[in-house]
Amino acid sequence: MRSALQRFALSHFLTTNRNPRRRKMLQHVEPMTTVACIEDLRRIAHSRVPRDFMDYFESGSYSEQTLRLNRDDLQRLLLQPRVLADVAQRSQTTTMAGQSVSMPIALAPIGMSGMAYQDGEIHACRAAEVAGIPYILSTMSICSIEDVAAAVSKPFWFQLYVMKDRGFVRELIQRAIAAKCSALVLTVDLQVLGQRHRDLKNGLSVPPELRLGTVLRIAARPRWALGVLGGKRKTFGNIDGRIAGMDGVRSLSQWTAQQFDQALSWDDVDWVRGLWPGPLILKGIMDEDDARRAVTSGATALVVSNHGGRQLDGAPSSISVLPRIADAVGSDIEVLFDGGIRSGQDVMRALALGARGCLLGRAYVYGLCVDGGAGVRRAIEIIRSELDVTMALTGVRTIAGIDRRVIVD
Repeated sequence: MRSALQRFALSHFLTTNRNPRRRKMLQHVEPMTTVACIEDLRRIAHSRVPRDFMDYFESGSYSEQTLRLNRDDLQRLLLQPRVLADVAQRSQTTTMAGQSVSMPIALAPIGMSGMAYQDGEIHACRAAEVAGIPYILSTMSICSIEDVAAAVSKPFWFQLYVMKDRGFVRELIQRAIAAKCSALVLTVDLQVLGQRHRDLKNGLSVPPELRLGTVLRIAARPRWALGVLGGKRKTFGNIDGRIAGMDGVRSLSQWTAQQFDQALSWDDVDWVRGLWPGPLILKGIMDEDDARRAVTSGATALVVSNHGGRQLDGAPSSISVLPRIADAVGSDIEVLFDGGIRSGQDVMRALALGARGCLLGRAYVYGLCVDGGAGVRRAIEIIRSELDVTMALTGVRTIAGIDRRVIVD
């Protein structure tokens, strides 16, 4: 019976959407004239992308306590209004990892974002390029380093996981150098994978397995299916076929369990530093002693991050530890922030507590789900506009002028 239902769902989907005119109509996306905030993008994204992949993008590990804390603790921080401060001339320009940016934002590395929208990583990178901010390509992307490099005109950053196969890690670094990536973001908090219950229940894989529930959910999202499953890229572009015994890898958890190295140490950071000639950013720092060690490692910057609440559940929010880490390292290393940013007000909060810039993750993926590059550009525009208004209403004209005085004690 299960097999028969699967065949019925697939047959219904293919028959219903065989007409070229209908296929064209399904691939058309309406203008986002009513999108006022990131939450609007989130709601629309849920109507466009199958639940399996929305769950992947949104879920945290285990009970999702840390996922919730990332948002709740940000929203508890109140901003101090200031008046009569002459804020007629405002600017968001600054630098991140030595690179000039139009606003203190980088698009975070999101694995499998090519399953949010066909060639999703390319669309997101192009949107970041237009906006004048960095894009960070994940090791676990659908589009490869080379795919993205061929599609854009400016360098992007590359995020690296250190695997047991050090020869492959060296190859990834060499590929990033060849692609002229302008910074390497080394993620240090994923030596084992925190279980995400929703992914486990959905049986998430790339491409999707033909389980009954998955087939029915995909059939209910025909526009997504025609765009993403109709494209040529349906595996992890950076790793597929490149590691012995891992040809045709589809499951993120399977690959992580087999390849991620639990023996990862500061010696490996030194090894990567020796291979990478440009700015090195350590992502996943949540402890003052680790932050001080990052300074001596020769890293250019660190990212205060709990992996979006997707690793150690029960850990504190990123924003709650940011001030301690910023105080611990002072000006010895650049401090960036990741964890729960959904608005320009959130960006202001993080900058006020010591961050040089912020990584935008789920917020831009919602836009990608809705309308590809146009959706990502809309997400960036929302954050930019909200930050601009927040600066004006707190009496701040420049990013350098943001400090802890804008936070209510």
